Amino acid sequence: MRFGYREICLEHDTGARHPESPDRLRAIRETLSECDNVEYVAPDSATESDVSTVHDADYVSDVHEFCEEGGGNWDADTVAVEATWDAVMASAGLAQWAAKSALDSTSGNEVPFALGRPPGHHAVEDDAMGFCFINNAAVAAQHVIDRGLADRVAILDWDVHHGNGTQDMFYDREDVFYVSFHEEGLYPGTGGIGETGEGDAELTTLNAPFPAGCGDAEYMAALEEVVGPSLEAFDPDLLLVSAGFDAHEHDPISRMVVTTDGYGLMTDFLWELTEQVDAGLGFVLEGGYGLETLSDGVKMVHEVFDGHEPPTREWSVNDNGRSVIANLKEQGFPSIDSDDD
Repeated sequence: MRFGYREICLEHDTGARHPESPDRLRAIRETLSECDNVEYVAPDSATESDVSTVHDADYVSDVHEFCEEGGGNWDADTVAVEATWDAVMASAGLAQWAAKSALDSTSGNEVPFALGRPPGHHAVEDDAMGFCFINNAAVAAQHVIDRGLADRVAILDWDVHHGNGTQDMFYDREDVFYVSFHEEGLYPGTGGIGETGEGDAELTTLNAPFPAGCGDAEYMAALEEVVGPSLEAFDPDLLLVSAGFDAHEHDPISRMVVTTDGYGLMTDFLWELTEQVDAGLGFVLEGGYGLETLSDGVKMVHEVFDGHEPPTREWSVNDNGRSVIANLKEQGFPSIDSDDD
């Protein structure tokens, strides 16, 4: 894979014991040093006009000024220092690079992964929250659409938290399909199954709020039975994965049980899907707060594109997961039946 990375992202200092720390990127880099066929790219930062395509321009100016004045607590969880502004703009630029590069990639070794921080999927049009200031994946999707590089973009968010910011930005848009797998009831409390889009964009938002204790079986069943058919019908030019790894069974802040192999299985499924619909595929880092599980997850994604086949096994979808999938089908999304329906 090709990894977008900028040292400035380490300068976003969230303070002692904050889960979204620079050590996250350091751990990823250290683990990837064990891998073959890893390439690093340092693309340009985004501009204020770039990020203002999805954020309110006055809000963007407020964030810039807040950082210039030394930062502090924007809210209880979302922290900035002076260097945060440069990190924010670098992270958005990394996501733009991933989107553009994904459209040009011709092999697994060229699939891009933007390793930026702070993450972005909670940032709404005019506010920061949940460790996020600028919505990186949303900026990237809008970037390729505005430049005529893609007509339709899909964003699949497997972070354990619902990407409320990404959903809000594209909720009434027919040209962006947003999918979120997340833990039911977890921060920020949004992302119900009934939130499916607005107006002509009905059924271009798909939320799978899984109860605690769901994992590989439930995620793969949802991909195979509902998400895959829905994305095929949408026929995107580009699929961006908002790749958080905090649904891992050993992540310290969630109760989901996705395994490292599970991230590999999802990656392999999405790779095959994008090949079928002739779409680009790129990844943008979101959350993941166990350093080992985060770095192992990123490594697994890389290894899939480097030829590793994650092991499959016989499993059964638990009742809670089966209920979520059944409810998604009832919303009217394109789907296929499972063997146990």
